[in-house]
Parts: sequence; C-alpha cells; structure tokens
Amino acid sequence: MIQQKTALEQLMEERKSVRKYESGVTIPRETIEHILQQATSAPSSSNLQPWRFLVIDDQEQKKELRIAGFNQAQIETSSAIIAVLGDNEMHKNAKQINDLNVELGYMPRDIADMMIANSESTYSGISDAQRTNIAHLDAGLITMQIVLLSKDMGYDTVIMGGFDKAAFAQKYELPANEIPMVLIAIGKAAMPARNSSRLPFEQIIHFSS
Repeated sequence: MIQQKTALEQLMEERKSVRKYESGVTIPRETIEHILQQATSAPSSSNLQPWRFLVIDDQEQKKELRIAGFNQAQIETSSAIIAVLGDNEMHKNAKQINDLNVELGYMPRDIADMMIANSESTYSGISDAQRTNIAHLDAGLITMQIVLLSKDMGYDTVIMGGFDKAAFAQKYELPANEIPMVLIAIGKAAMPARNSSRLPFEQIIHFSS
C-alpha cells in the first residue's frame, strides 16, 4: 500500500543541489541567522557542538572566494556562502554547555559534573586529527539541517567540500582550532536542478539476522 508522503519526506525529495542562482537576490541576515540558530538542534558528539559559521554575503568577497573555491560559479552567483567550520578544541566548552544544562533544569549537578570531567578527559587525551574527524562528522549533521531548513524557507543550496581550505583559513584569519569543513551556497535557483538516481535500496540495506 502506497502511503502519502509526509511534509518532511516531500521536503527531502524537493531538496536538490543547485549550482545556478538568480542574480540580485538578497537574503536578509536575520533570515540566515534564523536558519543557523534552528539548525543547532542537530546532534553532536557528547553534545559539544563543535560547529562554527562564517557567512560571506559581500559580492566582492564572494568573487575573491571563487578562486579558493576552484572557480565554482555558484560561489559568486549565490546570495551568500555559509562556511561551516569545525572547532577541534570542542571539549573546552564542556563546562559552559553542561553548566547551562543545570541552569535550565535539563540535568542535575552531579550528572553535569560527570559529563564535564568525562569530556575534558576523553577529548584532551586524543589527537588533534581525531578531534578534527569528530568535528567533520558533526559538521555533516548540522549541514544537512541547514540545507533542509533553507529549502523549507524557499531557498536553494549546494554543499561544497572541494575548496582550498588552507587558503580559506588564511584569508579569514581563522584560529588554529577552527577548521573549514564545507561551504554552502544559498540563494534562489535560476533553473530547475537536475534529478539524480539512487542505488537500488536492496543493495544498500541488510539486517543482521
């Protein structure tokens, strides 16, 4: 029996990677802030929320950024670029996050103290590379929320992992602990995005028994 698609299923189906954008479309900064704030409901490792954002909506800066973006046209023609950064010193925020959990009544003090101690001990005991890998995973989780929220508000997006991350970090003088993860172009599609196929479902799913 074919069931009617839910609003979320329809939204996920309608989201496409758009690379051609209408010129002259300005997205209010308040709208972008709203999208990003709502996206922070995404899960993260130990709830350490290692994502940071840099929004580039100045036309000249986007034009310059296109060079570091391997000349991808959407970097310049979209309304804005949202750079998702990963903080690989995320454990240094464990106390702030868990103190707030106590203040808001989400957990008792003893549980918060245990979470703080565990996070500081565990994450400080692994390498920068391992923490960066964790930040990559968490950046992916919030990135998907950003593009779905954007679509729900009438905007199109494309996620770009291919750009000169070292050049980007140098240009925007990022601190050493903030690692560029992906760029998200956001704007209004100038033409319908191309559909894309998916592998047969039975090829990608297996039950353990």
